[in-house]
Amino acid sequence: MTRTFLKQKITSAYRKRTPLKDALLTALILTAATAISFWFFGMVPENPANIALVYITALVLTARFTNGYLYGIAASLASVVAINYLFTYPYFHVNFTLTGYPVTFVFTLIISLMVSTMTTRIKEQADAIVEREKLLMDAEKEKMRANLLRSVSHDLRTPLTGIIGNSSAYIDNSDSLSEEEKLNLVELIREDSNWLLNMVENLLSVTRISQNSMKIATSMESVEEVVAEAVFRFHKRLPDFPVKVQVPEDFLMIPMDAMLIEQVIINLLENAVIHSGSQLPVELTVTCTPKEVSFCVRDYGVGIAPHKIDTIFDGSCYTPESSSDGHRGMGIGLSICKTIIAAHNGAISASNHTKGCQFIFTLPREESI
Repeated sequence: MTRTFLKQKITSAYRKRTPLKDALLTALILTAATAISFWFFGMVPENPANIALVYITALVLTARFTNGYLYGIAASLASVVAINYLFTYPYFHVNFTLTGYPVTFVFTLIISLMVSTMTTRIKEQADAIVEREKLLMDAEKEKMRANLLRSVSHDLRTPLTGIIGNSSAYIDNSDSLSEEEKLNLVELIREDSNWLLNMVENLLSVTRISQNSMKIATSMESVEEVVAEAVFRFHKRLPDFPVKVQVPEDFLMIPMDAMLIEQVIINLLENAVIHSGSQLPVELTVTCTPKEVSFCVRDYGVGIAPHKIDTIFDGSCYTPESSSDGHRGMGIGLSICKTIIAAHNGAISASNHTKGCQFIFTLPREESI
């Protein structure tokens, strides 16, 4: 995104405001300032100089809630004339020849113009920052979508090729294959089918997230129940791998989409089992602070290559030297984990420890507004 494109977006946003609306708003603010000044002048007639402060406040409000410099400058001129005409002797006469008044006029006008200009610039800069953040968020969404598509294309092609190849080998060579060889081919087909099922569940999880706002509908859920259901579903796929679970003793409920968080936990557990290269139990530990709840999945295996840690969640971890068991790539599973946690206004990270690696994600304890 170039600066020109950003400027065009900001200009377009400004043009949505009509000049008539800004002019009416300016007139309304000046009318209110004049009414307040009359009240103040009636209460303290011996100190009319403070009326200028009322009009300067009106100028700040005008510059804040209108677009461009024109309305602030017009309000500056109108304020100076109003002070002279309404609150300077002789009243209800414009007289700029009074002793010292030209100096007062000039400095009041200068101050008014400076305040108007500075306020308008600050507002434009703030609007530019907001617009830039929106554009960066859109770019992040596009990047995430592209990574997901790349991961899906890889993850779907490899297991499908395996299923077709093994089923063809079984059919074409059924007479010459031993029972053990046939059972091995069927086992490979089942493994690839389960992997495809897991990917479909991941993709269905993503469809629950609004593509426009990256938000999801949350409700208060029991952390212990969500963790228990995720471990149960994990063991249905990989029954032989133990998981040590530790959750707080206190009953803990936080806002979340239970199905999506279960999918994140399952993805992280399967990732730990498949890529750790270890038969030691995987640990799932839940801790909490007053502001957030932390979920840690730790394995005791080979760890993560240092050059992959920074990009492990963007779906781009496939390399030509990847293992032949390519359908077990980490791309789509971890990329979807990041998408789900981001939609919950949480954070997820990966790191190595002395005997393996760990993935930690956090969820806020209160609903974000």
